Amino acid sequence: MPAPDEDAELLEDLLSDPDVAARDFAAVVQRCAAALGVHQIVVYLADLQQRHLMPLTEVSSPLDIDNSLAGWAYRTLSLRVEESATGEVMIWLPLVDGTERLGVMCAHSGSLDAVKLRRSRAIASLLAMMVTSKRAYKETFVQRTRTETMQLPAELLRAYLPPRTIGNTDVVSTAVLEPAYEVGGDAFDHALTATTLHAAMLDSMGHDLASGLTSVVTLAACRNARRTGADLPELVMSVDEALARWLPDQFCTGVLLQLEQTTGVLRWINCGHPPPLLIRNERLVDGALSREADPPLGLAATFLDSPRTVHEISLQPGDRVLLYTDGVTEARMQDGSLFGLDRFAESVIRATAGGELAAETLRRLIHWLLDAEHSRLRDDATILMVEWQPPRA
Repeated sequence: MPAPDEDAELLEDLLSDPDVAARDFAAVVQRCAAALGVHQIVVYLADLQQRHLMPLTEVSSPLDIDNSLAGWAYRTLSLRVEESATGEVMIWLPLVDGTERLGVMCAHSGSLDAVKLRRSRAIASLLAMMVTSKRAYKETFVQRTRTETMQLPAELLRAYLPPRTIGNTDVVSTAVLEPAYEVGGDAFDHALTATTLHAAMLDSMGHDLASGLTSVVTLAACRNARRTGADLPELVMSVDEALARWLPDQFCTGVLLQLEQTTGVLRWINCGHPPPLLIRNERLVDGALSREADPPLGLAATFLDSPRTVHEISLQPGDRVLLYTDGVTEARMQDGSLFGLDRFAESVIRATAGGELAAETLRRLIHWLLDAEHSRLRDDATILMVEWQPPRA
């Protein structure tokens, strides 16, 4: 192994290499191991349903997210250390891009000290950025994170979905969507501008390629309007016009919202969709966001003779807003009963009380639904949760 000062030089060379992001990922991982002075580094990515951590090398085996120390690092975004069967130290670090959980990194080392730990964190950050930059075109990353064959409508839709989780110091938005490989018309969107979080929950008519295409056109229209600075009413009008022009026989329900990050002012338009839920101080605020819904997206010209209605409230720090499709509340438990709004809200409240990360709350919740349904949901089930938690003054 190189001497400590040699390790520092190797790490400095690696981090300052302007071409490092363009290099082969496996070769960069090897350079990282050399710079860290460890025997091996293995990168694991979470599979599409976030049940397993899939290694990007054939030498290692997949790990269960719910029943492994590596999974604990992923679930809690925290460092974990254990001793291997050969007596090495295994350093588990989460791979995170902003607020998006990607997987974990394991460094196999003969020893661990504060310097090596700091360098391990720096390397984990580098590898996370590389994963994000490469997974859009590196098919091996996609292949390793799939455990089933994806159907064409789901392939179409997932190509246009944003990362599962986005956020900053003021707000986090996170989402899950099932069935992961057969989804038809459900979709979500979220994005950040300098001052505002934009989010949308969509449920298109049908469960086929046409419904997926409807959601894709809706997502494209939302983004096109948002990127030209359109306010919420103009944005929704752009979606209505796009669907009426390009897919006149299709429509979708949806909730589109904007949250001002500094003030907590929430504005939304409900287009024929189940109303959002508000969880505050560990309880469901009944009817807080229930308003009379406008017609579905794409039907405004036929059924609406006035501008769409914009609703507004002010959130309080710590509030969680839930958007969902009816596949969530209409899922059936093993005893045949509906999951329902009360169980849905109570699941999120319990997780909030336990200090669970927003993304982990939805991961565990959707798995509970899948397991209760024997892994076959009767309808698409999608949840998006916005958590407003501005820094204390």
